[in-house]
Amino acid sequence: MTRTTARVTGAAVAAPLLLLSCAAGSAQAHGAPTDPVSRVYACSPGGGSAATAACRAAIAASGQDFTAWDNLRVAGVAGRDRQVIPDGRLCSGNLPAYRGLDLARADWPATRLAPGARMTMTYASTIAHAGTFKLYLTEQGYDPAKPLTWSELPDRPFAEFKDPPLTNGGYHFTATLPTGRTGRQMLYTIWQNSSTADTYYSCSDVVFPAGTSGGAATGGTRARSGATPAPSASKSPAPTASRPTTPSARPTTTAAAVAPSPETTTAAADSAPVASDTNTGSGPSAPLLAGGAAAVLVLTAGAALALRLRRR
Repeated sequence: MTRTTARVTGAAVAAPLLLLSCAAGSAQAHGAPTDPVSRVYACSPGGGSAATAACRAAIAASGQDFTAWDNLRVAGVAGRDRQVIPDGRLCSGNLPAYRGLDLARADWPATRLAPGARMTMTYASTIAHAGTFKLYLTEQGYDPAKPLTWSELPDRPFAEFKDPPLTNGGYHFTATLPTGRTGRQMLYTIWQNSSTADTYYSCSDVVFPAGTSGGAATGGTRARSGATPAPSASKSPAPTASRPTTPSARPTTTAAAVAPSPETTTAAADSAPVASDTNTGSGPSAPLLAGGAAAVLVLTAGAALALRLRRR
């Protein structure tokens, strides 16, 4: 083998390995709820609500645009959530890079729900972990204009899911919401890993319009970048079902209307942006799959080139 052939062969082998290592690096990200939409995902570049006043304020306070929407995690908590995470820092997990998510304001992008209804959560994830999801809903009387504290959450979650399968880029689980809620509330999710030492925290703002109960819990429209209603508006447009922005997609300014499913509840419009995020199956794992395919192509091309040079 000539020296030139050796160099080309080495490059042909190294290129796909480098590409695979990059894909493996991106797999270190993990997840957050996209339906009901979490603050961190709503305000991310792909979340579709980064242009809202609440997200702009959160981005400014955090000093980042939440590209790492799936990396809000704290190591070593081991179930001691109320001892480790202080009041007023529940949405950020007390992480400085996410401090803007703790801002107390009543205009965060939110999802319409119905008390006592069945809700299906989509928790988008880029890598599977064993662990338990715990869902909490603030008690009636919660004031979104004040920092969220542990005392506003029940001692026990209203739903808990252990080791659900990762399918189509996310975890999907259905639970019955508590009754007796109206107005803006907070759906708080804790994902305690058992395969790692990490615990993930997320805040999903939700709205329970007055006079609604039962049925399905999802529905509504989310304010899009470039088409954000002013926080002072008294009413938002009537809710419509819309295709969500997947975690790997860029924000769009329009949403195509689709016929609501039989389980979708449409309720009276409420002030501030309202979201409807349902995982469409493409999921944030798509870039990893694309990276793996590219690596295979590079590996094949490199091997063919090395063989041709060896025959000369």
